[in-house]
Amino acid sequence: MTPVELPVPGALLRPPRVTDAAAVLALAQDPDVRMWNPRCRIPDEAAAVATCLSDADWTSGATFSVIDEATGAYAGTVALHDIDNGQAHIGYRVAPWTRGRGLATACVRTVAAWAGTELGLRRILLTHAVENVASCRVAGKAGFGLNGISRASKRFGDGLLHDEHVHVREC
Repeated sequence: MTPVELPVPGALLRPPRVTDAAAVLALAQDPDVRMWNPRCRIPDEAAAVATCLSDADWTSGATFSVIDEATGAYAGTVALHDIDNGQAHIGYRVAPWTRGRGLATACVRTVAAWAGTELGLRRILLTHAVENVASCRVAGKAGFGLNGISRASKRFGDGLLHDEHVHVREC
């Protein structure tokens, strides 16, 4: 997959850069990110640099850094992963100062549309803990219909297994 940049109202989606590392580390320390993104364990700047380098490799997926248009600041990540047989999963995390503005919704919607058109995907899944009401709103507003509940399917930041909503967007 060839890395691309995608415009979004109020932001730019682009491949991660090492210069994002300090902001990536700061976002990984956010309590909401630590709770709802259990795989996001970035303890120090060296790990943040490694994450940026790894995420910039689009061999098996596509990770975008969300860059705020007004400030040029790193504002989060949207990742398309587990791409197989015309299907993929999408995940995201956004900085606390961007929440509530619709930026996550716009970014998820944009990446999903790009993936359907440019990658030929037929279906994209978005999962989140049932208790993560904000992610449920993002999924619905980004065009992902609620498809079901996966019981006790994922261990989140509190160490407990949580039920997950499974949302699907047909491309």
